[in-house]
Amino acid sequence: MPQDVVVVHANETPPETWSGAVFLAGPLPRADNAVSWHPEAIRLLREQWRGDGTLVVFSPEPRGGLEADYDGQIAWEERSLHLADVILFWVPRDLATMPAFTTNIEWGIWHATGKAVLGAPEDAPGNAYLFRQAETRGVPSAFTLDGAVAHALDRIGTGAVRTGGEREIPIFLWRSDSLQTWLAAQQRAGNTLLAARVVWAFRVGPARAVHYWALHVSVHVGAEDRVKDNEVVISRPDTAVVVLYRPAPDPDDTAVVLVREFRSPASTPDGFVHEPPGGSGPGPVDAAQALAEVEEETGLVLTADRLRPLGSRQVAGTISAHHAHLFAAEITEAELAALAAAPGPHGVGGGEVTWIEITTFGQIRKNPLADWASLGMISQALTG
Repeated sequence: MPQDVVVVHANETPPETWSGAVFLAGPLPRADNAVSWHPEAIRLLREQWRGDGTLVVFSPEPRGGLEADYDGQIAWEERSLHLADVILFWVPRDLATMPAFTTNIEWGIWHATGKAVLGAPEDAPGNAYLFRQAETRGVPSAFTLDGAVAHALDRIGTGAVRTGGEREIPIFLWRSDSLQTWLAAQQRAGNTLLAARVVWAFRVGPARAVHYWALHVSVHVGAEDRVKDNEVVISRPDTAVVVLYRPAPDPDDTAVVLVREFRSPASTPDGFVHEPPGGSGPGPVDAAQALAEVEEETGLVLTADRLRPLGSRQVAGTISAHHAHLFAAEITEAELAALAAAPGPHGVGGGEVTWIEITTFGQIRKNPLADWASLGMISQALTG
């Protein structure tokens, strides 16, 4: 795919397809003797873009010096800021010619979204707080325009081709497996993403990888030929879940191993979740992940041949798009006794503390501690 850089000025319509998009945020000249920094930024972006396909550069500076109407300019900027993969803040603040008051507001809105890059001359006044916030939030920063452009393009990498409503998903989220899984399911069903706005993204770890995200979407529902635009899609990485059990003649007497763990969303009588061992990791959701979760949360070491795969289903269709990949493993009396003798705490750090609970299927059905999703997975494991 040929490389191309398309500059979209104020009030202009962007192309329908691109691989990456950068918004130039920062002060524009307020005096005749002040020089705009946009031409140099655009030159550097053209020079450094090595991605596949088209890079769009949104420049709020009107083409040819033509003035855009105030309301139209604001609407165009807000739309373009949402469309951009990266918002490149360059703040060569001069209180007489480029005071950057509006830039301060835009920085406050966008600096923590995962889309921002900050740059400014080292001697520009009034930027210390911006750089402090950049450091706190993990925003790349530079004291040269060349360096800021390099940071912006580094965030985009080789880019990713998006068309129509897909353009409104920033590249940091577009690259997540959970987003692609949800989008592929919609496309297989004959639905089309018309628009999207990131509501929030929760990041974890040193790399600040996106773990949870929420996207306000507009979707054309193919089977019904209508548009649905009043919901938020929430998702996270898929999980591997393992039901450990020791069968009994009466299914209600079947021993089941649960883990008790404090999770902030829990609204159970004791404030804990009670569920089969499971979780997610950086790799694929497979038997290896399932075995790792069992060992981390219970201390029990199993081999892959002990697992019975039961398929993948969405856990809570109106709440989250992620799936649970379910496995079952029949354990021995000796293993059951060993688990009962070492209830915990277990876990791998990072806030995870789990305790083993040995119960029965009948008790799980009668006791309101396990959620409906866990009850359904346990039922499938014992009957499937």
